[in-house]
Amino acid sequence: MFYTEAIYIGVNPSSGGRPLQYAALDIELRLVARGEGDMEEVLAFIGGQDAAIVAVDSPQRPSLGLLAQPEVRSQFDLPTDGKTYRNWRLAEYELRRRNIRLVNTATLERIAKDWLENGYRLYGRLEQMGYQAFRVGGRPARQLMLEVQPHAGYSVLLKRQPFPKDSLEGRLQRQLVLFLEGVDLPNPMRSLEEITRHHLLRGELPLRDVFPEEHLDALLAAYTALLVGTATERVVQVGDREEGFITLPTADLKSFYP
Repeated sequence: MFYTEAIYIGVNPSSGGRPLQYAALDIELRLVARGEGDMEEVLAFIGGQDAAIVAVDSPQRPSLGLLAQPEVRSQFDLPTDGKTYRNWRLAEYELRRRNIRLVNTATLERIAKDWLENGYRLYGRLEQMGYQAFRVGGRPARQLMLEVQPHAGYSVLLKRQPFPKDSLEGRLQRQLVLFLEGVDLPNPMRSLEEITRHHLLRGELPLRDVFPEEHLDALLAAYTALLVGTATERVVQVGDREEGFITLPTADLKSFYP
C-alpha cells in the first residue's frame, strides 16, 4: 500500500503550443483536479504535492534500436536480418504484436516531434524534482513517474480495441470504462438518456458530462498511477529498462486484443 495522502496524477503532453491536460485522483478514486495549462503550471501543481505518482502519456526516451539487433529479434521470432519493426521501441512492439495498434516513436519523431520533445522535457523536469522511474517489484517511493499509453490502457481494460477516441462512441466508451472501474465521474449513459428526437432534429446533443478525449486520456493515466500506488499486483509493464517501460492497468496481459 502506498501513502494514503498521495495524489495520483495523469498528464497528457501537447504539441503546437497547445496546453497540457492533466487529471488527479485521490486514494478514494475521487477526481480532485482536472484541467490544462502550460508546462510550468502543470509542474507547479505536481510540485505542490508531498507524495504523488505521475503517469505521463508520452514515450520516456527515443528508440535505442534494440529491435535491429539479431539476438533481440530472434527472441520475438522475427527474421534476424529483417527490417520490420527495427526502429520500434521494445515496449511498442510488445503492444503491436498483441494487435494493440499505436504510432511508434520513430514515426512520431517525423510527425509530432514537438509533442515528443515536450514529453521528454516533462520527464526531465520530474527527475530534477526527485521523481524516480517506477519499476514493478521496485522499492516504494514518495515520488514516482511512469509512462502510459492510453489507447493500450483502454484496450486491456476492455479486453478489445476501443472505438476511436475522437468519436462520440469512443468518448462514451472510455468514460464508461473508468466509471465502472470506480472512478468518480458522471455516468456517461445518463447523457445518452437525455438525447431526444427533438435534440437530434435541432442538432443539439446534451453531452456536458462527457469529457473531451484528451482529458479521458489523462484520466486513464491517473487511474494507472493509482493502481501503481495502491494495487501494484494489478499492473504489468512491457519494454526494456534502457528504452523505458509502458505500464498497463491489468494483471493479465493477453496475447491478442481483437
